[in-house]
Amino acid sequence: MKLKDGVQAWLNGALNDPIVKILAKNSQLTKTQLETLLIDVLAENISGKQLKYDEKAALRLTKAKISRGSFNRTLKQSKENVIKSIYTVLLLGYLGVFDSTTLDPYLEIANKLHEYVDAHQDIPDKEEELKDHLKVIEIIREELETSLKRLSSPSEEPL
Repeated sequence: MKLKDGVQAWLNGALNDPIVKILAKNSQLTKTQLETLLIDVLAENISGKQLKYDEKAALRLTKAKISRGSFNRTLKQSKENVIKSIYTVLLLGYLGVFDSTTLDPYLEIANKLHEYVDAHQDIPDKEEELKDHLKVIEIIREELETSLKRLSSPSEEPL
């Protein structure tokens, strides 16, 4: 399988994950910025070698050819949005907002996300254990989706 096919298959899987969709929709990143950032950060891990920016640009999911300059502009925007989000979290922490119980639902979701990731990493070998494990993963995923949708709904103002 070619590098482009492998990276694009991984990107499609990641970007179509229902939890990623909810998180991305409510993040500071556009879908294009998220895709570009993922390519920049993860493509070299998948390929096992250093990639030039024109090679990374060719990995985007779009059918249109993306220039290196366009890829770099989108990458710069995504990194700026991530940095702004981190500064927002630092600011709120510094001002004591995280000490408030109004953030408890978000912390519960963060813990549930951690549980979900851990469950994906600890997949058993035995078939009967695997079936039970997959059921647990599905339950956690459904709980996460429901909780994330509830928190991201504008009618509920959790903060």
